[in-house]
Amino acid sequence: MAESTVTPDQATQEPKTMERAMFGAGCFWGVEATFREVPGVVETAVGYSGGTTTNPTYRDVCSHTTGHAEVVQVDYDPSVVTYEQLLNIFWENHDPTQLNRQGPDVGDQYRSVIFYYSPEQQAEAEASKAALEAAHRYRRPIVTQIVPAPTFYRAEEYHQRYLEKRGLANCHI
Repeated sequence: MAESTVTPDQATQEPKTMERAMFGAGCFWGVEATFREVPGVVETAVGYSGGTTTNPTYRDVCSHTTGHAEVVQVDYDPSVVTYEQLLNIFWENHDPTQLNRQGPDVGDQYRSVIFYYSPEQQAEAEASKAALEAAHRYRRPIVTQIVPAPTFYRAEEYHQRYLEKRGLANCHI
């Protein structure tokens, strides 16, 4: 049996502490692709959250009867990328003034939403939104919801890394 080859440095290192964030900003394919590019983002998964149906399918969510949003769950290393930086990416990559839509995609599953996992994330998200509103960055009011993270339901496998699997950079034509 081979012996372990752990160096003294490795033996004393603390394991990295990962944190999790969850965002809804329209079609989850493009949102996931955007967050996957961020240094410090370790893993992403697309799915559904914020509704009433247990274990919904894509077809269920598209029926507008579940209340779920298309979301991206982001696992990240906070020593590399901060939650504030993730929030900035969220705001910059969609229109938070569109209610239940993003561009041509219409429906409650495309709503702008930040699901927070801690009081610290809640405070940062609310401060970030307030700063954008105070700066009058948008002509219309920001409609983004900031609510506690409910159960995340992972989407079907064909939705995971959808654009990457097809060699596409984004959803837009």
